Amino acid sequence: MGSTGSIGRQTLDIISEYPDKFTPYLLTANSSVDLLVEQARKYLPKYVIIADKKYYESVRNALADINTKVLAGAVAITDAMNDPEIHTVVTAMVGYAGLSPTINAIKHGKNIALANKETLVVAGDLITRLLKNSDSKLYPVDSEHGAIWQCLAGEKHDDIYKLILTASGGPFRTKTKEELAHVTKEDALRHPNWNMGAKITIDSATMMNKGFEVMEAKWLFGIDLDKIEVVVHPQSIVHSMVEFIDGSVKAQLGLPDMRIPIRYALGFPERLYSDKQRMSVSDYVNLTFEKPDYEKFPMLQLAYEAAKAGGNVPCVLNAANEIAVDAFLKGKISFNGIAQLVENCLSKVDYIASPSYEDYVSTNQDARSLAEALLK
Repeated sequence: MGSTGSIGRQTLDIISEYPDKFTPYLLTANSSVDLLVEQARKYLPKYVIIADKKYYESVRNALADINTKVLAGAVAITDAMNDPEIHTVVTAMVGYAGLSPTINAIKHGKNIALANKETLVVAGDLITRLLKNSDSKLYPVDSEHGAIWQCLAGEKHDDIYKLILTASGGPFRTKTKEELAHVTKEDALRHPNWNMGAKITIDSATMMNKGFEVMEAKWLFGIDLDKIEVVVHPQSIVHSMVEFIDGSVKAQLGLPDMRIPIRYALGFPERLYSDKQRMSVSDYVNLTFEKPDYEKFPMLQLAYEAAKAGGNVPCVLNAANEIAVDAFLKGKISFNGIAQLVENCLSKVDYIASPSYEDYVSTNQDARSLAEALLK
C-alpha cells in the first residue's frame, strides 16, 4: 500500500532482488498515475488500486492490454485486504489513510510490514487489541524501531531499562528559534542524511516524526513512555539503542538507507543476504550524541504530552499535524506556525478516554476541520 512513495519504491527494488521469495500481488497509490502504471507494467501484479477515483479511467486505459485488474477508491484498498492470496502487507501509505486497510489486514491474518507510523500513533490501543485476537504479526519498517527490534532479539522484556531512539536533528538542528521563523519549504525539505517523501521530511525537521516514533515504540514494544528516551545523533549511523537493567547497552548500526530495515522486515526471521550496503566503521570515527532542544522543537514535547493523555488525543495531534504540514508546504503558515496550529487544536477537541474505531474517524474529521478553520 503506497507503492509509488519512497518506501514503496524501495520495497519493490528489494522484491526484485529475491524473485524466488516474493511476488507483488497488489499495488496501490493515491494519485501518482504514471508511476503506478509503470510499476504495474514492470511487476504485473494481480491488482492495482488508485485511491483518487478521478484517475481510475486513466489507469484502466493505460493498463488495458495486460491482465492486471484496476480498482479505485479508499474502500477498495481496505476491501482488498480480504484477499486470501495476500500474505504480507507493506503499509507504506502516508498519514491517517493507512489506518482502515491496516485494521482489515489484521482482521484477515496478514503479516504487516508497518511503515505507516500514523496507524499506531492514532489507534495504538485498538491495533494492539486486534493483534491479540489475530494471526497477524507486526514488523516495523523503520530504521529506529527496526533497530530496537534487533537489539531485543533473545532478550527478556523485564530486562529492559529503557529504549533510546536516535534522531538526526534534521536540517535545523543548529539554528536558533528566531532563525526557524524564517526557514523556507526548500530549506526544510533538504534533510542532511535521509531521502524521504515531503511529509515525513517536514515531520523530521519539526521533530514531530521522532514524537510519532516515541508513540509507536510504546505500542510496538509494550514500554511505558517514561522509559523511552530521544537523543540527537547527527550522523544517523546508530539507529537506536536499548539499555538493560544491568547497565549494558545494545545498539544497531548501519548506513542511513531504508532498504536495510525493509529487507529485515520482509525476510524475518531470516536475514536476506545483500552486498548492496556495507559500512566501514573506520569511516565513522566521530559519532556524537546530544539532548534534544524541546523549546526549539516543541512538537516533540507535544507528542509526549499527547501520548500521556491517551484516548483520542494522539488522533487529534496527527490530524492537526497533517493539515499544518500541508499548509506549510503550500506557504500558508511559517515553520514555527506548524507547532502553533497543532497546539491550538489539541486544546479544542473533545476528549474521549476509550475511543472506538468510529470515534477515531469522527475525531480525525473534527480535528482536520478545526485546523482548516484556524488557518482562515
